[in-house]
Amino acid sequence: MPAAAPEEINRESWLALIVVTAAAFLVVLDVSVVNVALPSIARDLKATSAQLPWVISGYNIALASLLLLAGRTADRRGRRATFTVGLYLFLLGSLLCGIANSPVTLIVARVVQATGGAFLMPASLAMVLPQFPLSRRGVAIGIWGAAGALGAAFGPSVGAVLISVWSWRGIFLVNVPLGLIVAVLARHLVAETRDQSAEGPLDLIGVPVGVAGVALVMYGIVRSEQHGWTDQSVLGLILAGIAVVPFVVWRSARHPAPLLDLSLFEGRPYSVSTAAFWAYSLAFTAGFFLNSFMFQELWGMSVLKTGFGLTPGPLIAAVTSARLGGMADRMGHRWIVSVGCWVTAAGYLWILLTFTSEQDYVFVYLPSAVLIGLGVGATIAGYQSAAMAEVGVDQFASANATLRTFQQVGYAIGISVVSTLAAGFSYDGIYRGFVWVMACFVVSGVVMLIGYPSGSAAARQASRP
Repeated sequence: MPAAAPEEINRESWLALIVVTAAAFLVVLDVSVVNVALPSIARDLKATSAQLPWVISGYNIALASLLLLAGRTADRRGRRATFTVGLYLFLLGSLLCGIANSPVTLIVARVVQATGGAFLMPASLAMVLPQFPLSRRGVAIGIWGAAGALGAAFGPSVGAVLISVWSWRGIFLVNVPLGLIVAVLARHLVAETRDQSAEGPLDLIGVPVGVAGVALVMYGIVRSEQHGWTDQSVLGLILAGIAVVPFVVWRSARHPAPLLDLSLFEGRPYSVSTAAFWAYSLAFTAGFFLNSFMFQELWGMSVLKTGFGLTPGPLIAAVTSARLGGMADRMGHRWIVSVGCWVTAAGYLWILLTFTSEQDYVFVYLPSAVLIGLGVGATIAGYQSAAMAEVGVDQFASANATLRTFQQVGYAIGISVVSTLAAGFSYDGIYRGFVWVMACFVVSGVVMLIGYPSGSAAARQASRP
């Protein structure tokens, strides 16, 4: 495939971006629809209260644990090859989920799905970014990031419809034909790229230790939702996972092919964006989680109404993401992302000031959904674009995977914290949860404003000698 001109993007590059975005959309959609399907799964498979959470937790732990390995593999062995393997694993997991006949087989199938998703996601963006010049990278990431917003927007409603007309199995089986189409198109539209300077195998000691460390932290966080943060097993798991961090960093500084590429953090844009994005992740999923419980537990809305009711905010984010990404390319990420965080926080502040135990969707939620949608449109892809702004082409997948690992851990901590704050999901509990969400968005914006360099990435590059 011919390379794109410095400031022009050929038609094949746009088509390739659409294809990999479709793959990312399938992965994100499948994460969001499962929440709606849990009651149906519990009834059909007779899952116990101890087994059911693992349909989600097993997926989240496997995904977060394998992202770093997946990113390094994609950069070193080939982005398209890694994407293809990840996609087929994800489709195999989807098929196994759709035909599962017990809670245990469903949980195992979800882990297979997550393994595929972990290898698919960082490779999907990395294999098309080399075709986009630095001055247009934010647009590409904005479009790719819109897939996440669309998946979050339509997941609950699509899941509710599929369950109503088919069954919970449909939310998994529908992935198979759609994913096969994506696989065929990707093979014809996307060229293989990799880090040509990479030699030798990955660190055979640091990689398994690092993967295990992330898994222990995630498992501890997941257990905290049921047992609390002071439980000895929870603290033990999290501390054991954190304890391996110095060793992994030490190995990464000395091994020629480490799990963690420490050179990424030498750049101020990447290190600041990663820190601010982690604070952002503590609030992002937790906010949608609280909105869902406000609708169902406090306001008594049905699953179907909840699914459609949550749609406006993510839909606005999906529509605005690419346009705001283009603005960030021209103006710089610092102010756009910071203000986006505070606009999102303002949306949750509106809920805090207006919501009661009585349902009032139009007055309470819709105004906040507009603010949250605009804020997320400026931030969810904006953070990824800001982090990747000055990353070298050979590090695209590793950089994306590292950022997403921080994101997944942040998501898990955020859900656990608001689950603790909102215990019982009473009015007071949900209120405390919304305070946490708003505060995290404010802090994220402050970190970005103080630490991120001003100006666009292209202007900073042009000013260097």
